[in-house]
Amino acid sequence: RGWETPAAVGGVMGRWPQIVGDDLAKHCVPLRYDDDPAARVLTVSCDSTAWATQLRLLAPQLVARLNADLGQGTVRMIKVVGPGGPERRYGPLRAPGSRGPGDTYG
Repeated sequence: RGWETPAAVGGVMGRWPQIVGDDLAKHCVPLRYDDDPAARVLTVSCDSTAWATQLRLLAPQLVARLNADLGQGTVRMIKVVGPGGPERRYGPLRAPGSRGPGDTYG
């Protein structure tokens, strides 16, 4: 019986569009589920900060809907991860002994 919760959450990840709706499912994807009894966190990645904010606002309703589907206490929190920022590019020239762009000495 120890595998029932992870299997059920895996089923939810497969039915994500039916649970959250097509609009939200196009922009937010479940990444992983931490089944530690102290945490029970579903991590969801969004493709923009606007959709991440929308999901954060809907998180309490989604937790209630997921727990109604899976059993009370299966998901305690939804952690929303927004898009990462652009990679930082550094110029080709560096001062000897420099520690990068945050080095303001001198």
